[in-house]
Amino acid sequence: MKLNVNSKKAGFSLVELTIVVVILGVLATFAVPRFMSSVEKTKASEAFSYMAQIESAQARYNAENGRYANRTRDLDIELNSPEFFSISGPYSSNWETKWEMKLTRNGASSGFGRYTVVFDQDGFNSRKSSISRDLTPAL
Repeated sequence: MKLNVNSKKAGFSLVELTIVVVILGVLATFAVPRFMSSVEKTKASEAFSYMAQIESAQARYNAENGRYANRTRDLDIELNSPEFFSISGPYSSNWETKWEMKLTRNGASSGFGRYTVVFDQDGFNSRKSSISRDLTPAL
């Protein structure tokens, strides 16, 4: 009885594997920055959500008391502090007419650097904020 032995082995050649690795590398070069930007935009939206709730609570406080609250604990809401931001304020030169509050990004921010989100009695203050337009949600 004679066995038919196939001397050719099945598998990928080194050239084929190298081409696949190069293609994956090129795809990753484009995908990773987009993913990181998306992650940072999500973190920035946390700041906007937090500040929008503060803005609404300040408006209610002003309607009831004729002035804005100088401490967030005086507001009618309970919020957890944003995980990726440090809080400054609220502060004002005249609590009867205005207030301002700032969140500053802590830690690594996917290449966007340290940025701030500022809200006041009129909402998001883009003039005083340093957040990139790429991260600013549609308001």
